[in-house]
Amino acid sequence: MTDETRTSALQILRTLVGSPTADFHEGQYEAISSLVDGHSRALVVQRTGWGKSAVYFVATLLLRQRGGGPTVLVSPLLALMRDQISAAERAGVRAVAINSTNAHEWGDVVAALERDEVDVLLVSPERLNNPTFREQQLPALVARMGLLVVDEAHCISDWGHDFRPDYRRLRDLIAQMPSGVPVLATTATANSRVVADIAEQLGGAEVVTIRGPLARASLRLGVLRLPDSKTRLGWLLSHLGDLPGSGIIYTLTVSAAEDTARLLRDAGHAVRAYTGQTDTGEREESEGMLKRNEVKALVATSALGMGFDKPDLGFVVHLGAPSSPVAYYQQVGRAGRATENADVLLLPGTEDRDIWQYFATASMPDQARAERILSALERERPTSTPALEALVDIRRTPLELLLKVLDVDGAVRRVQGGWVATGEPWTYDAERYSRIAAERVAEQQHMIEYETTTSCRMEFLQRTLDDETAAPCGRCDNCAGAWYPTAIAADAAASAASSLDRVGVAIEPRAQWPTGADRLGLPVKGRIAAAERPLEGRALARLTDLGWGGTLRELFAPGSPDAPASAALIAACVRVLAGWGWKERPAAIVTMPSRRHPQLIESVAAGLSQAGRLPHLGSLEYLKGGPEGEPGGNSAYRLAGVWGRIGVPDALADDLAGLAATKPDSPILLIDDLVDSRWTITVASRALRQSGAAGVLPFALAVVR
Repeated sequence: MTDETRTSALQILRTLVGSPTADFHEGQYEAISSLVDGHSRALVVQRTGWGKSAVYFVATLLLRQRGGGPTVLVSPLLALMRDQISAAERAGVRAVAINSTNAHEWGDVVAALERDEVDVLLVSPERLNNPTFREQQLPALVARMGLLVVDEAHCISDWGHDFRPDYRRLRDLIAQMPSGVPVLATTATANSRVVADIAEQLGGAEVVTIRGPLARASLRLGVLRLPDSKTRLGWLLSHLGDLPGSGIIYTLTVSAAEDTARLLRDAGHAVRAYTGQTDTGEREESEGMLKRNEVKALVATSALGMGFDKPDLGFVVHLGAPSSPVAYYQQVGRAGRATENADVLLLPGTEDRDIWQYFATASMPDQARAERILSALERERPTSTPALEALVDIRRTPLELLLKVLDVDGAVRRVQGGWVATGEPWTYDAERYSRIAAERVAEQQHMIEYETTTSCRMEFLQRTLDDETAAPCGRCDNCAGAWYPTAIAADAAASAASSLDRVGVAIEPRAQWPTGADRLGLPVKGRIAAAERPLEGRALARLTDLGWGGTLRELFAPGSPDAPASAALIAACVRVLAGWGWKERPAAIVTMPSRRHPQLIESVAAGLSQAGRLPHLGSLEYLKGGPEGEPGGNSAYRLAGVWGRIGVPDALADDLAGLAATKPDSPILLIDDLVDSRWTITVASRALRQSGAAGVLPFALAVVR
């Protein structure tokens, strides 16, 4: 790089960071030079806060000054895009985004690109396969692209397989680009295996890799092992106010985030829940409140992660451990980016392994399911995702993931109107997925070892990420002693116990028959008649809840023996009924037949019958051998599996007729063990309504989600 160019680069950097004395960190100069002067393909692996965004913003303006086209920045998260656009504006970079939340602005963005008024275009990896973008805008953009940036590039590797399959599409994009267009991949979390994989995706031996030490001197790491959820929440209630500044409390599930946020708010703490199910506008508002220190913490799932930029974030607490040191390092890297000190504490949970296993198996492509999709798709006529859902017994979320995997593999293609098969041969890569599964197991074990190590925790993370500069930090609890209090206030413990003992989750009634049910031979379509659908129901808890969820997970775990409900469980069910707030009190109880938990259901019915002085009229019956298929599943197929297979015995029908004569407005309480798709209780309620029940109030011990 010439002195003149370095001077220009330094001026841009100082404008970006807002300091007239700023200078390049070690490696930044080399990365910018390799892109601007060498037109190279570069991989930058540097710790969070090092300044990876400065590399691509400075390089962008330098390349634009030399007549280059706009930079295309592939960015995985909306929160990250928002922060990147804000940072670009500070540096005088004209940055715009095309994503799912600003469709009304796409026309303006395309027009600005055509006028060459855009320096950086931010897109998600999925946008690269949007038919309109791919066919109408991407070719022209590729032809004049000045720089391609792949942010959070670890997602291009196996580590990010279930997070964003579309990252694997970038290899094809790079192959289409004109020669001489520089490519930059950046990440803060990559071990040697991931680095090698990314380098191979970017062109192998031609890639310039700039890797720095991953130690974060500002972070004070610690692990506090507590016996159960009650004591972990009690600790948080006791000591959240003592943690420095504002921060993030990470949980492993949506329900844990919502429950924890509610508990902390009830105790007077200014916190908000932030999950993948939170409304986009509310998420933006919450991010802003945290940045302005208007809340003490956001209680978040991994939806708040990569790229979220609050330089003075004071702490990160984990209620439950992520499944790998890579994920953990990524999340704790939110803290202490521009402060001398930040506290990072892990409170591992006994349920962590079960949650890791659930997410690992739920996201892995399944060969039989993939082949069903390929058999259902035609080469010429597009099939929409809802229509395809009705042809294969796969729920929407895993169906969309499998379609992305098959699309990246070239077996299917997204077009206007849906999906088509390409006709290209496709083979399930069993070796690859077996390797991924084995690597995940190994990473989970590394996380357990991090929790239990007696050596330096920062050094452990560095070594796990293959950082050869790893050395003791002198600050973590193993190096310098426990820096966190361990006492739990009595009132905090009581509040946590009370919160975890909360019961009652709404079961919303199905109002619409599933799309495609008629194609499976079912005589239903459109809205479910009000006279046939159940009323709003209740469950004791979700399986993912921190409180009763643990008890219920044990009850419904594979291989758990059937047994009568405990007195505590029945008492909790009675509390659900006491707080229900129904318009009409039920007149009697009816139970669902159960293959796996007959004693459990009957004991709950007996307990509620006695407590509520409600007659137990008996059980429904299975017809034609009972329901087919697995619980949950695709809506149309699950409905088909229970349709015509649940009936009302004659004696029960007679009782319902008598009840209708004496209490014509009183509903029936229908008791089941587990609710997932809600089609079983929908069909059962319809049968009861057709036999004379004035209404049906479903009650279940647990809902799956």
